[in-house]
Amino acid sequence: MTGKLPLAVLLVLLALILRPGSAGAHEVNLTNARLSIRGDAIVATIGIKGSDVDRAIGSAIYDAATGTVDGDALRDATESILRYFTRNATVGGEGGAACRQVSTGTAPDRDGIAVTLEWDCAGVTGALVYRSTVLTEIEPSARQIVLIENEDESGSAGPAQVLLNGDQTEAALSNAAPDLMETVLRYIASGIEHIFLGYDHVAFLLAILLWARRLMPVVKIVTAFTAAHSITLSLAASGVAVLPPSLVEPAIAASIVYVAAENFISRDVDQRWRDTFVLGLIHGFGFAGALQAFGLPTGAVVPALASFNVGVEIGQLAIVAVAVPALLLLDRLTTASGMTGMRRPGVVYAGSLAIMSLGLYWLAERTLFVA
Repeated sequence: MTGKLPLAVLLVLLALILRPGSAGAHEVNLTNARLSIRGDAIVATIGIKGSDVDRAIGSAIYDAATGTVDGDALRDATESILRYFTRNATVGGEGGAACRQVSTGTAPDRDGIAVTLEWDCAGVTGALVYRSTVLTEIEPSARQIVLIENEDESGSAGPAQVLLNGDQTEAALSNAAPDLMETVLRYIASGIEHIFLGYDHVAFLLAILLWARRLMPVVKIVTAFTAAHSITLSLAASGVAVLPPSLVEPAIAASIVYVAAENFISRDVDQRWRDTFVLGLIHGFGFAGALQAFGLPTGAVVPALASFNVGVEIGQLAIVAVAVPALLLLDRLTTASGMTGMRRPGVVYAGSLAIMSLGLYWLAERTLFVA
């Protein structure tokens, strides 16, 4: 029984950590809004995922089969979408006087849409405030990144950045220069959050590490994964190389199945950094999708991109720091007294089977069973 109990605990932990939620592996409940101050006119461009629009108003503009927004469905739902946004995104004075809505519009943007709103604030006295309950009215944990730029001011260091959520729904409109440290910390936190909520990335890392017992192979694996996803994350975030989610998400699931299956035929951890590098390139496009949803401030693109990547690495190292010692502890608990340097194959095979099952589930979910 002493050999079976730790294995059962490992399987339970895997199930808890990697369980697929009904929302999928990358739901972020995140929108971004770019507000331009042009004298008395305020123009906002709000980016939102098509699937989030469907959740908010009950439409069907997101085509899961292609991973994009359907143009015909968007045209049919435009009136409802604009009604929702004009109700949940407003500009007015601090005292409550509202600016006059003068124009609206929508446009598809790959897997999301861009909603344009414009207000005329002539005659509204006092400081202007942008108020948004987009998504937070149905999901209080949803967030909106607001970038504010005053086009009438020259020499600005860039747009100010504000984070709105269910508790903070207002942003004062000014052209204050963004706080660099605040930007860095915010994007580091976002990177950490994404790696922990990206269950498929966690599953990939765990599958790669299941045979690891020494430090050097782990260092090579982590370095290879870091280098690979940093390359494609940077290329995708800068628009140099962009792949649609309909290709990236199934490819990530397939990479999980591959590395988990490889554990049954090879124990050579020293050489797995090569697989990790090649497949890590695919995962980088997945990270880029999350970063695109979070948005990049035009005045601090490089610090924000670097900080997000640092956050991903912090989260990745935290996972490794827990997983490897846990596996070594299992070795001690499941190895006969007096024997060292061994890992019971049953431990690796059981963990690999659990992870491979999750990978197959995600692969089917993202290919065969799309709505």
